[in-house]
Amino acid sequence: MQTLEKDFDLTEIINGEEIMGPSPFRRHQSIVMKITKKILFHLEKHDLGELYISPLDVIFEEGTNRLQPDLLFVKKDNHNILQDWIRGVPDMVCEIISQGSYEMDTEIKKAIYEKYRVPEYWIVMPELQTIEILTIEGGSYKPHSVAAFEGMVISKIIEGLQFNVRDIFEQLL
Repeated sequence: MQTLEKDFDLTEIINGEEIMGPSPFRRHQSIVMKITKKILFHLEKHDLGELYISPLDVIFEEGTNRLQPDLLFVKKDNHNILQDWIRGVPDMVCEIISQGSYEMDTEIKKAIYEKYRVPEYWIVMPELQTIEILTIEGGSYKPHSVAAFEGMVISKIIEGLQFNVRDIFEQLL
């Protein structure tokens, strides 16, 4: 019988503890791709920076906090953190909430992103058809833009980016 080893592509280090998450479901990946298309289309027009999709490690602190947000954006003037992995603080991170990841994404990872002062954190909740964009203000996250079912979300960090959440969640099975 063959023994399966850890898939280190899906391993994160959270507060010094190694955590291996499950592979995302198809619906999750469909949402990632729809948001990616919206952001990439905007970035191609305005040349503001680089967008990356998980799995790609963001190393905030070696051995302590190494996360893999579903999406991350790095502004052109922050390009020095683009190395073998992302070594430093990206300008935006996005997590798609799955049934089993609610606490991890909305509490634990949020606290880490806040600690390292990631300027913008997107929380995408497919079950509620909601996108919430949080920005750092005075050392903690505050809601910047929220839309559910229909309505525009507007990024503070990706200059000029806005889109209707309906475009992300429609036709998902």
